[in-house]
Amino acid sequence: MPLRPLGDYLEALRSDTPLVHCMTNYVAMNSTANLLLATGASPAMLHAPEEVAEFTVLSAALSVNIGTISAHWADAMLIAAATADQHDIPWVLDPVAVGATRYRQTLCTRLLALKPGVIRGNASEILALNGLASQGRGVDATATTGQAVEAAIALAQKHGCVVAMTGESDWVTDGTQHYRIEGGHSLMPHVTTLGCGLSALVAAFVAANRKAALGATSAALACFAVAGERAGSHAQGPGSFQVALLDALYQLTPTDLTTHTHLEAVYAV
Repeated sequence: MPLRPLGDYLEALRSDTPLVHCMTNYVAMNSTANLLLATGASPAMLHAPEEVAEFTVLSAALSVNIGTISAHWADAMLIAAATADQHDIPWVLDPVAVGATRYRQTLCTRLLALKPGVIRGNASEILALNGLASQGRGVDATATTGQAVEAAIALAQKHGCVVAMTGESDWVTDGTQHYRIEGGHSLMPHVTTLGCGLSALVAAFVAANRKAALGATSAALACFAVAGERAGSHAQGPGSFQVALLDALYQLTPTDLTTHTHLEAVYAV
């Protein structure tokens, strides 16, 4: 089934203003909240095991990012993901640096069993999550998206979810339909936590488009691609780019998103 015009998904998000429960890392909290607000969603950042189940039920979506995990946070993430699964609340897994340590791999294995609707990562993370050899260095991607497309498709098929892989080009697949998105700007890798914020934005888009996870995820990545291009056109460096990206997301219209996204359906990989 072809995607709707991508602007439709953005229009739905801004109409709904979904509340996104973001279990993200220390580095990303502020920037993630601002990215969600600029695009039209409502962020919340809760991590205490004593309250995450209760709050997840109140949320439209959950985003789990394992960037700065500890045992306390890992327990809370498992509780929240289990709650989302039980209550049919969409949730997104961002497996930050999953290939770096056994602890991260074990946690992600347990989280995958709780059925994320979307997995968002870079090529090295997707390769590692799919059980293939990876040379990922921390949160950086040393593999290219082209090298990891088959792993992304296999991961989507195995877990019955959408996989969004970001890098020099972005790929979105549900295991059957595959889309490539071009855009963004070369300054984006020089600003930390943009990927973390993007995962939360995917959760917001899916929350507002519950029956169209593939299209919603594509629209979230397209927002970053188009806004990144615009921000980079007049930014002087990483600092001004970060501010310009927030402004570009805020100013982005549904028509802009539909008209200016470089999206291609890929039928053979």
